[in-house]
Amino acid sequence: MTPSPTRRAFSLGLAALALSGCVAGGAGLVARGEWRSVANADFDRWLAGFRQRARADGISEATLVRAFRGVGYVPLVVERDRNQAEFNRTMEDYLAIAASDERIAMGRAKLRQHRAVFDAIEARFGVKKEVLCAVWGMESFYGTQLGDAPVIAALATLTYDGRRGRFFGSQLMSALRALDRGDTTVARMRGSWAGAVGHTQIMPEVLEEYGVDFDGDGRRGAWDADPTDALATTANYLARHGWTRGQPWAVEVRLPDGFDEGLAGRRRTRSVADWTGTGVRDMEGNPVPDHGAAAILLQMGIHGPALMIFGNFATIRRYNPANTYVIGIGHLSDRLAGGPPIRGSYPPDENGLTRAGRIEVQERLTASGYDAGGTDGVIGPASRAAIRAYERARGLPESGIATDDLLAHLRRNG
Repeated sequence: MTPSPTRRAFSLGLAALALSGCVAGGAGLVARGEWRSVANADFDRWLAGFRQRARADGISEATLVRAFRGVGYVPLVVERDRNQAEFNRTMEDYLAIAASDERIAMGRAKLRQHRAVFDAIEARFGVKKEVLCAVWGMESFYGTQLGDAPVIAALATLTYDGRRGRFFGSQLMSALRALDRGDTTVARMRGSWAGAVGHTQIMPEVLEEYGVDFDGDGRRGAWDADPTDALATTANYLARHGWTRGQPWAVEVRLPDGFDEGLAGRRRTRSVADWTGTGVRDMEGNPVPDHGAAAILLQMGIHGPALMIFGNFATIRRYNPANTYVIGIGHLSDRLAGGPPIRGSYPPDENGLTRAGRIEVQERLTASGYDAGGTDGVIGPASRAAIRAYERARGLPESGIATDDLLAHLRRNG
């Protein structure tokens, strides 16, 4: 059978917000009233035609009446689709947020709180409980940020808009079928601006194909306050896309002197024995256990951390196709299981600063009276504004960029 579309054909909002440092504190989210519709006669005509199509596809009239009551064109949804933020983070910054102390502590607490559920899901599907918990933590900060956009109105707007009309039209039909089955109600069907729902931010079409009623209440309750069905659905999705029970996603490794960088790459797989023969070792200096075909991934180049990745890396990548996302999920899962931070060194960023240097920039700006928004080494909007204010006050060209020259100036004058 041809697999259904992957969970994402593009980047969805909540995981990106979470890793920009917004979700944990609740900043950057949209108040429910902001998802208001506006009059649009052409949209209304289109919606009438879509209702006919849905009726012909077997959606009951009662469901159509409930689903589309008051639904209109929502400009903010199209604005979000047109202006998806690009968060250009180094892997070091990304992991500092993805596997922050807060996210690790909360994840370990959730593993304890839901131990029986996690154990049962892992026993059935074979996916490590820490991996599922990491997806939960990355996608919705353990259910604290589920999204507040009205899913039916959002998907209808995106289908009408046409930029990805076929994709979103399929999602809208799946959402209507979920209502028709009684899996949820219109009022509870809220999620991201792009229609992803629940604790692990699942698209409706994926929920329809892979959804699991794990708690046995007769509904695939990805929208429930209880995360059980959402976690089981994610486990089912990963299992059916090739998850190998007992295999790690990756192992951090040491490369031998003179390692040929051309051998690295996600698709350049070899046996572990072959890699051992080239001198690759784990961080303790021992041969890596044989977990199957493996590749060496150098996400930050030859001078950054090195990972030996296995088949489960590719399986997580089916959930979100960005390497940094997979590394974030994998590393967070390792930390939840008691593993150490990444031990390899990180090279300076494009502006000549290591994370320690970026933290020092923030500390010195803060000490000089410029609010950098924290001292986590992530140069976000608050830090950039503080840098511009400092540069302006000192008669420097305003760039808002943390550089080694700026740090030197702060050390002399800050």
